Amino acid sequence: MIDCRNRCIHTFALLAIMLSAVTLIRCGASQAADPEKAYVDQHYPDFGFLPSPSQYKGRLFTLSQKYPKAEPDVSERPEFLKIDFQKNWREYLLAAQDYCFRDNVLGGDVADDFDAALLDQPKWFHVPWQHYGPSGREGVHGLTKEAPVQPQQLALSQTYQGGQMYAVAIYNSFGGYQIGKVWADKNVPNAKNVRFPVGTVVMKVLFTDVPSEEVPSLSNPLKWNAYVTENYLATNRVFKEVSLIQMDLMVRDERAPHGWVFGNYQYNGKMNNKNKWKNLIPVGIQWGNDPDVNDGTWGDYTNPIPVITRRNPHLKQTIINPDDNELPPTHLGWNGRLNGPADNYLSSCMSCHQTAQSPTKSPSSPLFQAATQVPPVGSKAWMRWFQNINCAERFDADKPTSSMDFSLQLAISLQNFYHWKDEAHRTIAGRYRNEQLNPVGDDVTEEFEILRSEPIESNQIKPR
Repeated sequence: MIDCRNRCIHTFALLAIMLSAVTLIRCGASQAADPEKAYVDQHYPDFGFLPSPSQYKGRLFTLSQKYPKAEPDVSERPEFLKIDFQKNWREYLLAAQDYCFRDNVLGGDVADDFDAALLDQPKWFHVPWQHYGPSGREGVHGLTKEAPVQPQQLALSQTYQGGQMYAVAIYNSFGGYQIGKVWADKNVPNAKNVRFPVGTVVMKVLFTDVPSEEVPSLSNPLKWNAYVTENYLATNRVFKEVSLIQMDLMVRDERAPHGWVFGNYQYNGKMNNKNKWKNLIPVGIQWGNDPDVNDGTWGDYTNPIPVITRRNPHLKQTIINPDDNELPPTHLGWNGRLNGPADNYLSSCMSCHQTAQSPTKSPSSPLFQAATQVPPVGSKAWMRWFQNINCAERFDADKPTSSMDFSLQLAISLQNFYHWKDEAHRTIAGRYRNEQLNPVGDDVTEEFEILRSEPIESNQIKPR
């Protein structure tokens, strides 16, 4: 789930980091300098990986970063918040999906969808500092490297080795307001008192490079072309087609007992919807970790290879789609808690997200510790990750850290920033101008500064 998947997220630094970076500059009258701008006026890098302009002439990802300076009015909260998410969970998830698609799915080429920075007054926003590190944003769609895909993780027929997941997440204006508060000063981010307003919606779309013909649910696939690593263990980047596999949802809903509602959707091409994004079928909904449900080491509902979907009737804070004709076989999370096909079957959406802190003190899963420190599955130490904590509370209340209010993306962005500050090497950030998108005579100039792979000498490093 939305970076709260129990994935192997790389946090180690690049051997060389950019000296400076400037985001997309559009020199048009509609964006002239204005001291009364109603949005945070900082510039963060759009992406970290793309070939030089002489090698690539295609579309370019732009970071949506005109974060609102003021919290949106309560009248702007999504209409679907009026739906009872427990009694009418399916209606809630489908209405939330429609809300996410309204401004992001344009009805033409799917490659043009989810371009959140397209509008002069954007309604959806990205978290900055996702460009950094070996898993950083690629420059076609802004996808970041998420996790490996094990053979048979997606289907019994899946044998592909080295599979991987890539994803991009966006926050609505309520969430964008909080991102802007954290990143109002690009040199001194503020990690204190992070609390997303009621009405915040976060959605993430995930893609895999596992061949779609190996996974029955990926028939009739929706594909993007992206600049990703050749396989999960590789460091070299190549252009590959990746298939839509999953959508994650987080909603700050004041009726939720702990502040957040999580949703998950799995791609099922057999639904054959004209709008392929609508082939994302609700997996289920979660508003708590069911801390009293502990079925031992594995339990009857933990299912690493998804031949069938095993639903746990003992769960009170998770509802899983009961329709096997609609929902493809999926492994879910530990003991049947909500998780998607891209996620770890020994975790859950909420268990991961509640660990979001800065600085990070506990990993997003007990599995992501040294082998000697991993507690027995189902033990008291294990169940610490399946407690219920409230929004804006710290997972490690006994340690010096700040809550990121369930946003692992914010936690990672701050972690990346401080890693960058500690690095002793830089890379040259060269201007990226796409002549194909800006023919001679065009009155709009688009330029990018991106990470380069060429290390620079120490005497070229300028003071920060």
